[in-house]
Amino acid sequence: MLYLIIAILVFDFLIGRLLSILNARREKLPVPEEIVDIYSEEKHREQVSYAADNRQLSWLTNSLSLLLMLLLLCLGGFRQLDIWVHQWTEAINSPVFRDMVMAVLYFVILSVLETLLSLPLEIWSTFHIEAKYGFNKTTPRTFVLDQIKSLALSILLTTVLMSLIVVVYDYLPGWFWLIAWAAVSMVSLFVSYFYSQLIVPIYNKQTPLEQGQLREQIETFAKSVNFDISDIYVMDSSKRSTHANAYFTGWGRRKRIVLYDTLIEQLSNEQIVAVLSHEIGHYQRHHTLKRILSSLALNLLMFMLLGLVLHYNLFAGAIGCVDSLHVNMFIFSIVYSPLNMLLSLIGNYFSRRHEYEADEFALRNGKGKDLVSALKVLSANSLSNPNPHPWFVFFHYSHPTLVERIRHLSS
Repeated sequence: MLYLIIAILVFDFLIGRLLSILNARREKLPVPEEIVDIYSEEKHREQVSYAADNRQLSWLTNSLSLLLMLLLLCLGGFRQLDIWVHQWTEAINSPVFRDMVMAVLYFVILSVLETLLSLPLEIWSTFHIEAKYGFNKTTPRTFVLDQIKSLALSILLTTVLMSLIVVVYDYLPGWFWLIAWAAVSMVSLFVSYFYSQLIVPIYNKQTPLEQGQLREQIETFAKSVNFDISDIYVMDSSKRSTHANAYFTGWGRRKRIVLYDTLIEQLSNEQIVAVLSHEIGHYQRHHTLKRILSSLALNLLMFMLLGLVLHYNLFAGAIGCVDSLHVNMFIFSIVYSPLNMLLSLIGNYFSRRHEYEADEFALRNGKGKDLVSALKVLSANSLSNPNPHPWFVFFHYSHPTLVERIRHLSS
């Protein structure tokens, strides 16, 4: 079983490297004629350099991660951590509470170690690569605070989810897969529903879009397509990066349009309305609901398989541990990755279809030309790859490429 775990880790690494190499070879191709107006020779050279820097960092990150995982597996690091959490919780009399504390400790310690080990590479990415190409606006103080907030949020969510899973398994092992799935799904839906009110304010300020021409144009378009929206906010993303975006969050009464302040700086009002028409298209075609339902279904499959793993104690023994709930869950997360990759491929396929459908909505409502111009500006400003390899797109892209979207909108 240990050899299977190692094989999965190596396979995942090699697939990533192969796709990266294929993608790098495409950079020598000329810029497609549809976007040659935004990718001058100088801009293209800059994009190739930016991609190469990120690719090297990604290769280093993934290599170090694989090496560390293999060392911990083969030298008994994960087993030793299991021994320690058992020793630290010996004084707890309640078996259920002890299992819960052990699981939380095990995963929190691994999360903290992962954060600390990846920190130097994140610093390099933010303050060297992103700064080198004019993207970074993050100050050292903001960076440190973000790391602390992210770690604290990760620990909180880990504590809540692990506690739920362990309690359900200890009291109702026969129905674990269904009850744990329902409990975790409720937490996930709650966070998603209140994301803009609970999570975003931890990092960014959101202020209502002031009255003016842009707000009037957005509201006029929304009314023309029978889309009820009153909450339009601007987020101060410029304090971290020049990258621009806009998104919808929540649903029902909690749905909200959020515009990055960098988006407002880079696009005209007509282009911003076109981008939002695309987002409204997602909502009108029920893509948000479909995404939620598919996520719930995939999570149900995962919990069904996890229930079998825990019932038969399949993985803990592979790394030398006695029957251990948290070790079985951790190793399961590794072994599950090939199936998760397959499911992600299917999910990305449907996501790309949804993007085309949302583009069609914008096109039917007279925003196709403005959407094309907006996509060009955003792509050029973010130095997006104009020639990604088809296999890289197939594995990693949740959106069609820029050229594919332009051709679709122009057909």
